[in-house]
Amino acid sequence: MAKLFDDILKKGMAEGQIPAKTKLARDWYRLQAKEAGRMNESKFFKSATHEDFQNRFKIGHMYLFRYNPKHKDTLPYYDRVPLVFPFAKAKGGFLGINFHYLPLNLRAKLMDALYDVTNNKKYDETTKLRITYSILDSASKFKMFKPTIKHYLAPHIIGRLMYIKPTEWDIALWLSIAQFKGATQNEVWADSRKIIRGN
Repeated sequence: MAKLFDDILKKGMAEGQIPAKTKLARDWYRLQAKEAGRMNESKFFKSATHEDFQNRFKIGHMYLFRYNPKHKDTLPYYDRVPLVFPFAKAKGGFLGINFHYLPLNLRAKLMDALYDVTNNKKYDETTKLRITYSILDSASKFKMFKPTIKHYLAPHIIGRLMYIKPTEWDIALWLSIAQFKGATQNEVWADSRKIIRGN
């Protein structure tokens, strides 16, 4: 796994924080990721092992990857390093929830709600989300999802997908690694809040 994930998980386990098991533990891991500060994208990816990467996505699992959008010249802005849960296959790729489009407090709220739709509570490599667009759209607890839905085209993914294990979800959630082009992070987050409010 990436060195940062390894370091934070070791520290957490030493302090009795079992990843994903409780709200308290989730918040602890998120705070550790936030305190790590701005991530250097290249160094972060290079710190991962070969086994951390996959060639294909699986629905309901979390991935971090580099992306070069097909229509980047006409997009108001986009994230070059998405953190995504794919939830449906789509033409040429998949639809996914990119958490980077939400400020940290809303990422936490959405992720806490999504923990309710995991297929099991093992939080190992068998664990995944069981979600569809209709599930997301039908419950108010998921209302933060609307600005996060993006269509990712497989040919425009740069390199391989970094698989984020369920024990690492909360660390990845608050990592400062997003790279928005065309707008600042705060501008993107302001737009997302407006979408959630229905403005």
